Amino acid sequence: MCTRTSALAVAATLLGPASLPAAAHPQEGTPSHKTAQVSVGSVGRAAPERSVSAAALLAKAATCNQVSRGNYRTDDGARASIPVCGARGAVFWKADMDIDCDGRPSRACNRRTDPHFLDATAFQESSGRPLSAEGLPYVVVPGPSPRWNHAEHGITGGSVAAVIHQGKVLYAVVGDTGPADLIGEASYAAAKSLGIDPDPTSGGTGAGVTYIVFNGPKASPVESHRAAVTRGDALARQFLRQN
Repeated sequence: MCTRTSALAVAATLLGPASLPAAAHPQEGTPSHKTAQVSVGSVGRAAPERSVSAAALLAKAATCNQVSRGNYRTDDGARASIPVCGARGAVFWKADMDIDCDGRPSRACNRRTDPHFLDATAFQESSGRPLSAEGLPYVVVPGPSPRWNHAEHGITGGSVAAVIHQGKVLYAVVGDTGPADLIGEASYAAAKSLGIDPDPTSGGTGAGVTYIVFNGPKASPVESHRAAVTRGDALARQFLRQN
């Protein structure tokens, strides 16, 4: 994790019993780009691109109906200024992106590359193994607290998110939980797919990322990015149609 010293406080939680589902680990995919969408292939092949635009999603998320009982900080020491907002079919927030390199060790994510590395994720593959931060685009939600509990809004492991940055849309899954007072974090693979520096110690971006997490059907298996793209496209279209 990048710059989040309080992340160590949740180590015991993350190393606890497995929470939720998923199946066979995809190899790192090759990103496929158009003007507004980005996809990471599953099992070495590019997932098909979709037509929901970043502009349309951002317009839908322009007004915040706050559902969190207070605001989040983006980093330790920062002012708490980020609310979680709600709309029919989704919750969303606008924050930075810190890099989560936790999960199954890999060449890019391990104890040598990330001083805060944990070899576990809050949610697991269908085989029971931790997710791969280097191989799978996933987002991190704050741990449950009186401020906000993601599960109360239908958000859990495998829920699909549209992550928007500089006109690009990436579909990802909810794959991990972080400190209960911080928000704005995603996996190494998610950052790399969006053109954000994925280095777990020096990477990330300080602002300009919108996370829209849909409370509809989950991606299955959770480790299949192709499943997240297919499910995310359908849920994004449904979200745009909501009044």
